[in-house]
Amino acid sequence: MHYSYLLTLALIAPTHALIRFGCSQLVVDRIDPLVNPAQAPSPHLHQIIGGNSLKPDMEFGKHDLPSRSTCTTCQPSDDFSNYWTAALYFRARNGTYKRVPQKGNVGFEGQKGGMTVYYMQNQLADFQQRAKVTAFKPGFRMLIGNPTASTKAEADKYRQVTYTCLQDMNTRFPETKDFPKAPCPAGIMANLRFPTCWDGKNLDSVDHMSHMAYPNGDFERQSPCPASHPVRVPQILYEVIFETKAFNNRNDWPTDGSQPFVWSFGDRTGFGSHGDYVFGWKDDSLQKIMDEPCYVNCRTMKTQSMDAMNRCSVGAVVKEEVEGCKFSTLSPNVVQILTENRDPRASRSS
Repeated sequence: MHYSYLLTLALIAPTHALIRFGCSQLVVDRIDPLVNPAQAPSPHLHQIIGGNSLKPDMEFGKHDLPSRSTCTTCQPSDDFSNYWTAALYFRARNGTYKRVPQKGNVGFEGQKGGMTVYYMQNQLADFQQRAKVTAFKPGFRMLIGNPTASTKAEADKYRQVTYTCLQDMNTRFPETKDFPKAPCPAGIMANLRFPTCWDGKNLDSVDHMSHMAYPNGDFERQSPCPASHPVRVPQILYEVIFETKAFNNRNDWPTDGSQPFVWSFGDRTGFGSHGDYVFGWKDDSLQKIMDEPCYVNCRTMKTQSMDAMNRCSVGAVVKEEVEGCKFSTLSPNVVQILTENRDPRASRSS
């Protein structure tokens, strides 16, 4: 389904809140405030967007992102949340590795890397968007996906974590659970859709997932939430577009015919895709948007310019080379994780 088609249909029917916006890159760093707080370096590299109050130890319940941030890389100027995924690398047949950069989505072509974020009341193609949702509360955190997943069965536990091989920038289907097996002309898009049912009590949980649940059935069919998690919250969707243009030459791909991409935690299958979220909207700004009958462009959503988004950044806490294309120029720790095809952790991490 094409984005232009979505907008055309949206114009012919009254709608409720679905917002879509771009966020530029804040930093690429080996920190993970959610799963490995205060640990720098964390087990693997992440690409992070959002408010600049980000730090390795964002103490639960005490780190108020809106009050501590002075800028955000996201288009909504009231959104100081932090969103992140692992970084992606290309491994060539000559033994070199290079980080695959991100690029802006349709409508955000001037954006500096980062990703696109959606908040939805119903599924993306539902232009009525009439389900009432409760916005997240200060201190709320969650993640989706499992970096230790190495099979489709393991990845299928997370229903809506997929990839799209972009033939052009409007391609949205088909979606796969593993990395594309052939070059993607316009890039690889990682899609991460978070669960939509909250227990209504806990802002976080030990595994950062148990306080959330999927509906009893399909989100796409507006199925009800389970009794254990009765509060319907917005569905968050990340679209992360990795610019693979420089890596689409088959002569650079491994000689054994395998696909050449590897997550920064060592996964070469793609089944370990995952994303992290820390809520940081100012005051009740998100709830007001979700209550407004609007689609993409909402009157109550304050926005900032692309230049302001691109100017906001923070320096990396872990000082190591992550952009090199040869072992000699990459951090030894980064090389170890990439080449050993595993994430060196004793327990699950993100």
